[in-house]
Amino acid sequence: VDVLVTTAGGVEEDLIKCLAPTYIGDFHLRGRDLRHCGINRWGRTWGQPGGTLGSPRGGRGHPGVTSGGWGHSGVISRGLGGATPCPHRVPPSQNKIPVLSPALTDGSLGDMIFFHSYKRPGLVLDIVEDLRLINTQAIFAPKTGMIILGGGLVKHHIANANLMRNGADFSVYVNTGQEFDGSDSGARPDEAVSWGKIRVDATPVKVW
Repeated sequence: VDVLVTTAGGVEEDLIKCLAPTYIGDFHLRGRDLRHCGINRWGRTWGQPGGTLGSPRGGRGHPGVTSGGWGHSGVISRGLGGATPCPHRVPPSQNKIPVLSPALTDGSLGDMIFFHSYKRPGLVLDIVEDLRLINTQAIFAPKTGMIILGGGLVKHHIANANLMRNGADFSVYVNTGQEFDGSDSGARPDEAVSWGKIRVDATPVKVW
């Protein structure tokens, strides 16, 4: 694995687990009841606000984050790769695999970036830095393969990088999207072939 692309939720949930215990609950717990108890739920996982990024504990910011431009992967590696004490070290940081999150501000991390911009103005997130990283890796790779779990922005970002090299050699999509729902996830691999994101001689697979 050379590059990982994920959503902001994928990053912040790992970070939340580093800050405080999380618990397995139920998908059908009532939001109103949880709110009254001061519990946040994501999927069937829940935790208390004191351990989430929406708390003061998560909003102090790293002392090195003051000004200048950072790629999103730099923020992630600093947060999950060493700056935050975590008993369950994240494998990508151990193996120096860049983790990209093009929509890093979509979620609690975005809230913290917003708060930080007032407390310590000057932080600039450079989306072009990570775009160059993934596109350049794709261009110069002898062969590329895409394993895309889910869809949406992550799928599009990875596929677009492979457009720069006339398509990925190997592709596996795993999602429940259908073309008629109008989502990016629902697009079949054959659509990506028409754009040059998957090679015309490749044999892509979609698993529902």
